[in-house]
Amino acid sequence: MNESQLILADFLPKKLSIVQTIGLQEIDLEKLFQASKNRNSKDITYLYIHPDIDKVFKSLLLKTTVIKAAGGLVRNGEGKFLFIHRLGKWDLPKGKVEGNEKMRSAAVREVEEECGIKVDYLGDKLTTSYHMYTMRGKTVLKQTNWYNMGVNKSPILTPQLEEDITEAKWVDRQDLEKLEDNTYPLITQIIKQIK
Repeated sequence: MNESQLILADFLPKKLSIVQTIGLQEIDLEKLFQASKNRNSKDITYLYIHPDIDKVFKSLLLKTTVIKAAGGLVRNGEGKFLFIHRLGKWDLPKGKVEGNEKMRSAAVREVEEECGIKVDYLGDKLTTSYHMYTMRGKTVLKQTNWYNMGVNKSPILTPQLEEDITEAKWVDRQDLEKLEDNTYPLITQIIKQIK
């Protein structure tokens, strides 16, 4: 939600900063999303703890328009990772799932389209992320499945300009930290998993 996060958990997570606990009646995704637009709410983590958090999460999904997407964390033959620069921030290639397309197929297609490469290896699912945004005046929740991927050697990248991607580049593991200052919280979490 903008630069804020909502954590649903069945335990109290450690090492959280600027946490605001919320009650069940306050889990209105639309209201939380609008509140997260407030400059004073930037970087706040909303926390809701419940013993049956899966049930709570499923009930939230029923009340929200969900758009499915898929993307990849791509590593080349030199061990570098693929990142794109879109709309002023560093991101990983991803996009919406089309029709009856499988998530894994969509992830490969989107990476190939957005970066002009051929994916040689599709691995396991890395994680699933959720983020909210406004589309045609309505708040939607995008569910993105992220997959480990690989390419042989170090192919030349061609950013898909019509998707507002201005740059695509291979990044060394030791340089990943530099991207964290200009990316989204969800991408920062993925970077932390691979560092």
